[in-house]
Amino acid sequence: MNQQPPKSTYSVCPHDCPSTCALDVHFDPHGDVRRLNGARDNAYTAGVICAKVARYAERLYHPDRLTKPLLRDGKKGEGRFREVSWDEALDLTAERFLKAEAEFGAQSVWPYHYAGTMGLVQRDSIHRLRHAKGYSRQFDTFCTNMAWTGYIAGTGRLAGPDPREMASSDQVVIWGTNPVATQVNVMTHAVAARKKRGARIIVVDVYETETMKQADLGLILKPGTDAALACAIMHVLFRDGLADRAYLEKYTDCPGELETHLKDRSPEWASGITGLKTAQIEEVAQLIGQVKRTYFRLGYGFTRSRNGVVGMHAACSIASVTGAWQLEGGGAFHNNGAIYQLNKEMIEAGSLKDPSVRVLDQSLIGRILTGDKEALQGGPPVKALLVQNTNPVSVAPEQELVKQGFAREDLFTVVHEQFLTETAQMADIVLPATQFLEHDDIYKGGGHQYLMFGPKAVDPPLGPKENLFVISEIAKRVDSKPHAGFDMSARDHIDWMLQHSGYGTLDELEAGKWRDLQPDFETAHYLNGFAYADGKFRFKPDWGRFAAPNKPDGNTVFGPVAEMPELPDQWDIIERADEEHPLRLVTAPARSFLNSTFNETDSSRKKEGRPEVWLRPDDAARLGIEDGAKVKMGNGRGAVTLHVRLKDSIAPGTVVSEGLWPNDAFEDGRGINTLTSADPVAPYGGAAFHDTAVWVKRV
Repeated sequence: MNQQPPKSTYSVCPHDCPSTCALDVHFDPHGDVRRLNGARDNAYTAGVICAKVARYAERLYHPDRLTKPLLRDGKKGEGRFREVSWDEALDLTAERFLKAEAEFGAQSVWPYHYAGTMGLVQRDSIHRLRHAKGYSRQFDTFCTNMAWTGYIAGTGRLAGPDPREMASSDQVVIWGTNPVATQVNVMTHAVAARKKRGARIIVVDVYETETMKQADLGLILKPGTDAALACAIMHVLFRDGLADRAYLEKYTDCPGELETHLKDRSPEWASGITGLKTAQIEEVAQLIGQVKRTYFRLGYGFTRSRNGVVGMHAACSIASVTGAWQLEGGGAFHNNGAIYQLNKEMIEAGSLKDPSVRVLDQSLIGRILTGDKEALQGGPPVKALLVQNTNPVSVAPEQELVKQGFAREDLFTVVHEQFLTETAQMADIVLPATQFLEHDDIYKGGGHQYLMFGPKAVDPPLGPKENLFVISEIAKRVDSKPHAGFDMSARDHIDWMLQHSGYGTLDELEAGKWRDLQPDFETAHYLNGFAYADGKFRFKPDWGRFAAPNKPDGNTVFGPVAEMPELPDQWDIIERADEEHPLRLVTAPARSFLNSTFNETDSSRKKEGRPEVWLRPDDAARLGIEDGAKVKMGNGRGAVTLHVRLKDSIAPGTVVSEGLWPNDAFEDGRGINTLTSADPVAPYGGAAFHDTAVWVKRV
């Protein structure tokens, strides 16, 4: 008697989104995935997921999905390949890695990865190979550095009030993020507060996002000026007796010094910097001061600027001036990364890490591959790459340099991927990868507090292999140092990590699907003190001298750290518009894409339309450009061709281009990151993707 396939199972969304949604997976009668929806029994996901993940079957069964190992059969970038066996592909990979090591040393091999999956086993096992061989290490700088550093500068710890408390708030301030597009569950809980409590939703951003359209009050300010707004708000709080002086005295380091410093940071002062009207700043400051149960949900977008660390710290400081931390539904939240405390020795082999091995900045990959000595830290050239879970030829800044580097005939590149991305097209070997429903993994939520198991739900097509397989097979072939992790399955890894982190067994987690690790109220709200020795929130952080999760080894700092303002302040270090580059570009995420993921699916591409730049009508008129016109947009790093859409709901002097479209969606094959800079941001690095001066000209 044939066993009937299950009607549904559970999983976890693996993509680079703080929501990390708990999923219900539904099958058709043949056992194929039919649709996905949010798990209703998970208190954070609460039954809601984004539309692109709900349509995941389209991606899982996409006709262009990679299913066979490929060997380049032509010049780099031509996209000509022939099929080979897994053994042939892996043997050649090992041969070329060993050749590079023999000629230039192990550090000439660079395993390069990022967040195409957020699963801890499949994503992070690449470090085990890295450490076991002494290959070049990687400094992760695409996304989190400025945001995490700015938040920790104040609190001392990357954690905050339970995100579900937004539903208990009287006012939710969504600052520098567009959760309708990028983390939909923030809206679930903010809207719940509005329905249940009449809570107000305030949104701060550089253009009228879909999130701002749902807000009660929206502030559209110039990019890179968030600290000025935050300082003016705090000025009003002190000026009008809305600061909680008892809280400030007990829980903060220098409230008197901050108040004195802010006396001339008035709404009038901030208006000239932000482009906001003085009355708008006064209004939002009064609302924040009068509604103490205010929850500040601070995003990543506004920190991707050369002064982004300072902007995050200033915005986070407001909750300490009002004392909002004391109340349920109050305080400031960015990410809960510090609560998990996981032992990843079997996954990452940290015990084999050699501190003397260089740490290469992932954002500087273009400079690294084109031989920049400073980016290479005086070490050998990179002669071989293993790329997993990322698409640098599209997503990395300074795209022209990245393309030049990948085009080197003396560079051997192996890419493990699900689709023939721009990076895979530049590879010597392409290995087909499983998707998340086809392997086991475990996930932690940055935007919430759940540790979550994602079991294998379906078998992959014949051909694709999980990351864990590729890492272990390469390790066998390159004579790596022995480590028990190379002989473990994904389930073995998860079980070992759970037991050695004090979280029970995989069987126990599997029975419950997830584990709620939210700290108690007093800890989450820092009522026992902030995470510094004296328990004080830092208005005056010691920039460059405190711990941060993404800080590289030693005392490495970047940029003009000595020039960073001692107290919350506007820091004038952004890439300014000038006569040659009169506009400032923000490369915002699109609702139907996630970085470069989903831009291969028909439904997402149809919803997004085409690559566009959004231009204010007054700016367009001055440039002689009408709606729908084809234009070139550029700066000293290059130029891209795309179409104009006129929108008046953008900050003055600002242009916006939503979505990481495939490079070939642009007429000249140059994607939007042609224009962005890889310059490391003070104090702990990171790329300022939303801090770019450009010109726009009609074609």
